[in-house]
Amino acid sequence: MRFLFYTHSLVSDWNHGNAHFLRGVMRALNSRGHGTLALEPEDSWSRQNLIADGGQAALDDFARTFPDLRWQIHDADFDHEAALDQADVVIVHEWTDPALVARIGRYRRQGGRFTLMFHDTHHRAVSAGDEIGGMDLAGYDGVLAFGEALREQYLKGGWGRQVFTWHEAADTTLFHPLPEIVPEADLIWVGNWGDGERSDELEEFLIGPVEALELRASVHGVRYPDHALDRLRQAGIAYRGWMPNARVPQAFARHRVTVHVPRRPYVTALPGIPTIRPFEALACGIPLVSAPWHDAEGLFRPGDIRFVGNGQQMRQQLRLLLNDPAAAAEQAQRGLQTILDRHTCDHRVEQLLAILTTLQQVPAKEVTA
Repeated sequence: MRFLFYTHSLVSDWNHGNAHFLRGVMRALNSRGHGTLALEPEDSWSRQNLIADGGQAALDDFARTFPDLRWQIHDADFDHEAALDQADVVIVHEWTDPALVARIGRYRRQGGRFTLMFHDTHHRAVSAGDEIGGMDLAGYDGVLAFGEALREQYLKGGWGRQVFTWHEAADTTLFHPLPEIVPEADLIWVGNWGDGERSDELEEFLIGPVEALELRASVHGVRYPDHALDRLRQAGIAYRGWMPNARVPQAFARHRVTVHVPRRPYVTALPGIPTIRPFEALACGIPLVSAPWHDAEGLFRPGDIRFVGNGQQMRQQLRLLLNDPAAAAEQAQRGLQTILDRHTCDHRVEQLLAILTTLQQVPAKEVTA
């Protein structure tokens, strides 16, 4: 089959975590003989920031890392209908311009011979419900929501014909243990500042514990305001800025432990959605300690992740893992096995193909190079 993805960006993961999963899904589809193409807008703020941060070298690095991925920029004159005619399955991400979302849906209603899915990987359904509720999804065959709580929001709002839970997952062709790299520091956190969505939580569950335990720690991410950078320096944490997601496994391997600090909407309004970072961390075989977050769907087994309720407990668990290599290794191996058993991009592609079967997709067109 031929899959067409409308995304904010495939090329850039600068403050754009959906690119991680999209790349993995496309590669998993490619490995099964399907054809994939990603379209992204010419004004993608993520790609623009990537170029501003890393220049042409960042684009070249993407091309070297993912030579198997096909992508194309669309502008105001792009012939979307011609592109849609070449597809068997079209998946439109929720960051797509609402006017384009509606245009694609209208073409499907007018007889487009493809299965059309809307893909939501954000918390706007609860934090900005009017934006999602205002999307014209009448022509869409179904919605892919990255958690059961988000699926329930869609059903409650009457958004979409059929709604399926489709969690993110790790691309284990990239995210896997690297035992040849010897750890050289204690703790790493990979994540963006998140504005007001987790600033207090970062202080309690990351910065404060690192400072109190005097750990050798690094932080990678973007959009950190000056006061946050000052606080990291005060705590003795090395801030290392943006890093291509494909380099994260090497960074994990150079550290002994990592933490998960979810954004507040995923704790209060959308429990059960871990986002992609915990999947990727566990896939790399690094012990993970999480700030409060309820695994409402039972995605992980007991012992895969150490959950804590406050900063004091975070300090205790970090101290334990850093001083007990056997316990750290046991937890890391357990979490890794859960990923391999349940949460790879191959698993999600199997699920996607099953969903498409239930929607009685149209006969496949021939895939051409």
